Amino acid sequence: MSTKQNTQIIFKEISEGFPEATSTFEIRNGTIDLEDVVLKTDEVLVRTLYASVDPYMRFRMRDASIKSYFQALIPGEVMAGTTVSEIVKTNNEKFVEGDVVVGFSKWEEYSVISPDISFGRTLKKIPNGKDSALPLPCFLGVLGTPGLTAYSGLHKICEPFIPGQTLYVSAAASAVGQVVGQYAKILGFRVVGSARDDEKVDYLVNDLGFDAAFNYKKNEDLDAILKQTCPDGIDIYFENVGGRLLDAVLQNCNTFARIVVCGMFSQLNRPSNHEPIYNLAMVIGKRIRLEGLVVTDEIARYGAEFTETFTKFLTEGKIKYNDTIYNGIETLPEAFEGLFQGKNFGKTIVKIADI
Repeated sequence: MSTKQNTQIIFKEISEGFPEATSTFEIRNGTIDLEDVVLKTDEVLVRTLYASVDPYMRFRMRDASIKSYFQALIPGEVMAGTTVSEIVKTNNEKFVEGDVVVGFSKWEEYSVISPDISFGRTLKKIPNGKDSALPLPCFLGVLGTPGLTAYSGLHKICEPFIPGQTLYVSAAASAVGQVVGQYAKILGFRVVGSARDDEKVDYLVNDLGFDAAFNYKKNEDLDAILKQTCPDGIDIYFENVGGRLLDAVLQNCNTFARIVVCGMFSQLNRPSNHEPIYNLAMVIGKRIRLEGLVVTDEIARYGAEFTETFTKFLTEGKIKYNDTIYNGIETLPEAFEGLFQGKNFGKTIVKIADI
C-alpha cells in the first residue's frame, strides 16, 4: 500500500519557563500517499528512523523579532531537527532509494527534505547504511553534531594543546560534554567535569575516566568547589551552562585561559531574565580568550577530519558514549521535556521506526 500513517509533532506555543510536553507540542495524526508525493529538483522523500532532541531547540522557541543564528519557530508548524532517515523516493542524483542519511528534517514519520530547509546541514549518506558497523544513533550523537561541536570547539578556540593543563567542562554527562572530556583526555589534559546528580558524576569518573567531577546541585559555593577540583586553576573551559557557573569559572581561570561558549543551558528557560555575569572584567586582566561556537559554521573546515578521527576512536574503543533513547514518534514531546528536567544521560534520541 502506498498510503502510510504520518504522525507529526506540531510546535504549539512559546513558553516563558520550562517547556511542558502538552502545552508546547501537539501530536497530530494523519496519512500520506507516497505515490502522490511530487518531488522538486534535488528533493528526497524519507522515512524517519531516529530523531535528535537538542537544547538549541528551546532557543528557537522565541519571538520571531529576536534575531539570531537560527530562525525562530512559528507556532503551528511541524517541529524539525536532525534525523537519521531512509530514502523512499528521490529526485536527487546523489541519492537512491534505500540510502540511509543523516540531515535536517521535520518531526514526522515521512518527510520531504529540500535544500532550503537544511540550515547549513548537508544531507549526508551514512556509509553502508542498513549494514553500518556502528549503531545508527551514533550519527546523531558522538559521530554527529555533538561530537563535531566538541572537536571543532577545542581545535578552533583552544589550540595550542598543552598536555597537563586543566580542562573543565560543564554539563559533562551531556551529549557534547561526554565527548569533550574524553577527547581532552586523549589530548593529554587533566579533565574535570560537573553534572547535576551523583549518578552522572560517578559515570564521568568511573566510566569515562575524568580526573575529577562534582555535583553542582550539592555545591552552592561554586568558587570553592572549583578551587578544590581544579587546584592549579582552569586553562580551558568548555561552557555549556552559563550564569553563576561562568562567573565562578572566570574567578578560577589562569592567565591566557580559553573559553569555548557552546551553550547557556541555565539561561534557556529565562529568556527575559538572564542572570548577570559580574566577573567579566577578568577577561581583560587574565587575557582570557572567550569565543562563541556555532557548529554549523565549522562543518566545512572540520567535518571530514572529525568523522575520520572519531570513527577510528569508536572502532578502537577509545571513546565511550551513553544515549537516552525513547521509542515512538509520540514520545518526542516527553523526550524534549525530559531533556530540560535533566532526565537524559548523554544524547537524547527518539527511535521512530526500524530500518
